[in-house]
Amino acid sequence: MGEGKNLVGVDIGASAIKVAQLKESRKRFQVVRWGFAPLPPQTIIDGHVMNASVVTETLLKLFHDQKIAQRDVAIGVYGQSVIVRKITVPMMTQAELDEQITWEAEQHIPFDIKLMSIDYEVLRKRPEAGQMDLLLVAAKKDEINDYAGLVREAKLRPIVVDINAFTIQNMFEAQYGLPADSTLALINVGAAVTTLNIIAKGVSSFTREITNAGDFVTEEIRKSLGCSYEQAEAYKCGGGPTQIVPQEAQQVILQASATLAGEIQRSLDFYLATSGESEIHRVYLSGGSAYLTPLAQAVEKRARVPVQFFDPMINLTVDNKYVNEPQFRAMAAQMVVALGLGLRREKEQRQWSA
Repeated sequence: MGEGKNLVGVDIGASAIKVAQLKESRKRFQVVRWGFAPLPPQTIIDGHVMNASVVTETLLKLFHDQKIAQRDVAIGVYGQSVIVRKITVPMMTQAELDEQITWEAEQHIPFDIKLMSIDYEVLRKRPEAGQMDLLLVAAKKDEINDYAGLVREAKLRPIVVDINAFTIQNMFEAQYGLPADSTLALINVGAAVTTLNIIAKGVSSFTREITNAGDFVTEEIRKSLGCSYEQAEAYKCGGGPTQIVPQEAQQVILQASATLAGEIQRSLDFYLATSGESEIHRVYLSGGSAYLTPLAQAVEKRARVPVQFFDPMINLTVDNKYVNEPQFRAMAAQMVVALGLGLRREKEQRQWSA
């Protein structure tokens, strides 16, 4: 639950910064501002910021160029510094759980708990068993402080820090709803990381990050063809200076997509083997590499599950005065995390049902 204005979503990714500002009107959301700015290679590695000044300067320029006056923002974190666990604890009140959660976290987090920021969400209560299921989230304080510091350097105020996998889930729920009777997988294929979030009976049941993503495909093209990174990226995205993708590049894209699909399949198989669920009913792809047709086909073939493109624009409108709608729609898959962050509000409270 939230009150007040929507925050500006700021997605600081491995290859680009994306920002999105939403406004709710008549129970529908409208994109009122947005921005996309590429980052130089090696600016961010494995979620760690290697060149803080570039990130700060890019944020300053984005907010200036897109005339975004609001300074309160929501940011996302990802990578090895973030841990998500589904755990079961005895039934207790919110006050008892708030007092107990650090001890519970120590049983499941393989880092010094004093170095971590801890949060949780109650997924399901099972009074008949005297238990309840929690989603436990921990992130290294240093990483959060680094990102928050960058944002403050850009004269912005970080109000909310979210986990990228859950921002995508929030966006999906806002657009499609979460089915209570089926299991679906949300897969976001970014530049450096592929994020998997499996939702069963309306709640997140399994998350995992795969360290192969869009850059893996680009790098395979670059090595095989001996071309520049920029040329390989152009081939991956459908063309180069001549708008013709060589047959050899197409073959590399097929092979790299099959490799990535294999890693995704193993994660899906692991979930099914350990969760007791019998099947995953549908897979939704988002992220910059969701546009890769061979990847969607490879995932569908290997996982034997219908795969479709997650369109975050299905129930969104845009303010045509400030947003170039065709341009935004063309990049919507890359904007999912920023849009999900843009759903967050100035004042939020934990949901707790008796």
